[in-house]
Order: sequence, then C-alpha cells, then structure tokens
Amino acid sequence: MAGLENDHNDPPGHPHPLAHDHSHDHSHDHTHKSGMARLLRSLVVPHSHDVADSLDQELEASREGVRAVAICLVILLLTSALQALVVVASGSIALLGDTLHNGADALTAVPLWLAFRLGRRPPTRRFTYGFGKTEDLAGVAVVAIIALSAAFAAYEAVDRLLHPAKVTHLPIVMIAALVGAVGNEVVAQYRIRVGRRIGSAALEADGLHARTDGITSLLVLFGAIAVACGLHWADPVVGLLIAVAILSVLVRTIRSVGQRLLDAVDPVVIDRITQSLGSQHGVDTVTEVRARWVGHRLFAQVRLSVAGDLTVTEGHEIAEAAYHQLLHDVPNLSDAIVHIDPVVHGVDPHAPTAHHHLTR
Repeated sequence: MAGLENDHNDPPGHPHPLAHDHSHDHSHDHTHKSGMARLLRSLVVPHSHDVADSLDQELEASREGVRAVAICLVILLLTSALQALVVVASGSIALLGDTLHNGADALTAVPLWLAFRLGRRPPTRRFTYGFGKTEDLAGVAVVAIIALSAAFAAYEAVDRLLHPAKVTHLPIVMIAALVGAVGNEVVAQYRIRVGRRIGSAALEADGLHARTDGITSLLVLFGAIAVACGLHWADPVVGLLIAVAILSVLVRTIRSVGQRLLDAVDPVVIDRITQSLGSQHGVDTVTEVRARWVGHRLFAQVRLSVAGDLTVTEGHEIAEAAYHQLLHDVPNLSDAIVHIDPVVHGVDPHAPTAHHHLTR
C-alpha cells in the first residue's frame, strides 16, 4: 500500500518493532492487574499501552459473553425443567411446545459458549485476525436450532388439532406459563444488554429469540384460560401460533446473522470514525473509511489526506494521533490501519497502482 501508514497495521498478536513513549496523558484509567498484564504480554508485545487497553477490553468482553451464556443456560434449564413436569401432569400441547422451545433455546448456549471460548485464543500466523468469526458461525447454529424448534412446534400443533386430547391441571399450566414468560424475559434483557455492550451479534440475536419465547409463554397462558372457558381447541391453536412466532424471530435472526457474515457495519459506526478522524489536527480530508466485525471486535481501515510537504515523521505523528483518538471514540475498536496520502497539487499519489483498482 502506497503512502505513509500508521505503525499499528500489524494484525493483533504480532509484535511491533517500535517502542513509544508511555508518558502522555489519557482521559481514562489505564491501571492493569499484574495477572492481566502477564496475559497481555503473552498475546502481544505492546508498543503503547493504548493497544494493551484495547486488548484488555476485548478479553474482558469475551469473559462477559461466556458469563452471560452460562447464566442464561442455567435460568432456561430450570425453567424448562419446571415446565416439563407440568406438561407430564397436564398434557398441554401448547405448554409442551413452549417447553421444548425453551429447551432448544438453552441448547443455543452451547455453540455460543464454544464460540466465546475459541474466540479468546490469540491470533496465529494462519489466523492472523484471531478466531472471533466463530461467534458468527455460532449465529448460524442458533438459526438452525430456531428453525428446528419452529418445525417441531408446528408439527405438534397440527397433530393435536387432528387428534384432540383433554388438557388437565389448568391452574398449574397457567403458573408454568408465567414462569416461562418471566424466565425468558430475564434472559432476553440480559443477553441483549451484554451482546450490545460487547458487540456480539450472535448473543444479541439469541436475546431476541429468548424474548419471543417469553411471548409464546404468554400465549400458553391465554390458551389455558380459553380451555378453562370451554374452548378445548385453543390449546393446539396456541401451539400453532407459537410456531408462527418462532418463524418471525427466525427471519429477524437470519437477517442479523447474515449481515454480520457479510461484514455489514452500522453506518453510525462509520460516521463516528469519520467524525473522529476529521477533527484531528493536520488531517485535510478523510478519503476512505472501512470497517468490519471479527466476532465482537471491530477492525477499521482508513485513508487520510495530509499536506504533501510534511516529513515522514510528521505524517506518522498525525496517523498515530488519529489512531489514538479512534481508540477513545469508537467502542469495541480492536485495531485500525491508518493510511496517509500526501496532498500535492496536480499529482495523484496512487497513479502507479490506479489501474489495479478500476472499481475504486
């Protein structure tokens, strides 16, 4: 790549040959525990403690993701176990579908847990960006589990419509439905909050799934009330509605996970990067901004135009300052390549390689 580039263009985990002064001020606390410092040194040879802070945030985000998955797994398993006991006693097909759906939702914790665990591994010479993309693969597994639960719920509902059966112990069914609704909403809010904070599309998508599960549990409650009023067909009809609800969240999940697999980034993120760079002293124009997610870590590639009469050192200082500011302004940013282009009247700095980028 032509032009001056920021020294921080090595993939995470690659040692940097230059050392920088650590004495400049920062607006946030950079105090690290000795154990974390040793771990960071095993992952990367820090050339500034800004990068160490970034890695610290990434490792903590992964731990938070694993913790969120584990807590949600326990809550959903307890909810499913309680509902399963009521299903055996009552014979409610709607509650059966809700119970199995909650159980399937608990199973989505397995690929997410594996993804977070694998994603914490340091980069290698083959996987130079690390293993964060395993979170996106986990999102695909979540989609598959949701699809299977939707198909099973639909099958059971249709079968009960064709072969009616009496539902008993309705008060207990109602209580179990409420337990399912509360349990799923707790899980949903926790997953979505943590997923957004650490930038994990898979965890956030699974939170939306859990929220729909809570709605389906309320449908079971309404169905039980209808059955108590003499509408015995309401139980399988609610089971069918549950299948439709699961399909709706399936569509949203496919869209969310699919966009992440295609490296989609919220335009707000691009705007934030652009604004941060444009405010830097010495930057004439922000000519290009690209970003992509690797799991819950954000990587950026930017081009900045600066005065053409600057020295290499001056250009590097501008790039370093821009990179530093990005780390402060852009949440979840792991690394950025900052490319500097000189502004020289009548001269295209990329003329020698222009024929290789006809679509640029």
